[in-house]
Amino acid sequence: MIDREGLAEFLRRRRAALQPEDVGLPRGRRRRTEGLRREEVAALCHMSADYYTRLERQRGPQPSQQMIASIAQGLHLNLDERDHLFRLAGHTAPPRGATGDHIGPGLLRVLDRLADTPAEIVTELGETLRQTPLSVALTGDTTRYTGPERSVGYRWFTDPGSRAIHHPEDHEFLSSMFVSGLRAAVALRGQGSRAAEYADLLLARSAEFATLWEAHPVGIRPSAVKRFVHPDVGLLELDCQHLVDPEQSHLLLVYTAQPGSESHEKLGLLAAAGEPALG
Repeated sequence: MIDREGLAEFLRRRRAALQPEDVGLPRGRRRRTEGLRREEVAALCHMSADYYTRLERQRGPQPSQQMIASIAQGLHLNLDERDHLFRLAGHTAPPRGATGDHIGPGLLRVLDRLADTPAEIVTELGETLRQTPLSVALTGDTTRYTGPERSVGYRWFTDPGSRAIHHPEDHEFLSSMFVSGLRAAVALRGQGSRAAEYADLLLARSAEFATLWEAHPVGIRPSAVKRFVHPDVGLLELDCQHLVDPEQSHLLLVYTAQPGSESHEKLGLLAAAGEPALG
């Protein structure tokens, strides 16, 4: 059963505890609201301000699990707070671990401060959960995919167009790297996992994947320098740094270019244009 009073109180308190800078929003000069405004939270949660306001006022229908997940992410809740929110709304909390898509607040706070840098948060299977605007400009919106196509490794072997953003000389290495990574995930998570499901699907759909899978490559790690081929600015060579959230097996990937380099200038052009690549 939904606890409307408890849900409303928890939402109000969490909203009041957040400041605009905590979620990557400008504060503004004439701000009088304690914490975030309802319309700001609604925007962060991808819902209407009217819908969110009704929840805080103990009105409206019981929110769906999808809505509660969006609110938990928008309010930057940790896993314990997320689980509490689900229970207040009358739902069972989602599982934790590698299959979860809820991003920890610490990782989100770092991402929110990288607005001028290509950065993304991905799962261990290469499913993009969140991107900065410059990441979208560099690689396209990779959060839009659903199902197995969410995984960059899955798309690599099933959608030839997904390879266009990478330098042709890197394709062979990337094929082996994706297979190696999936091998490691299957060994870690076991049969019945999402990793095993993706492997079975790829074995049925891609002869290239099946050949590499049989070769059993392991331990192939991503290169520290990644080469992207953007349709507008051409080749960019970017350093890639990783920050890992071990509790959720999420990775924050940050791409930077050497100051003064041609790639650095091209990133500046992308930032100014704000035009997404074909991802």
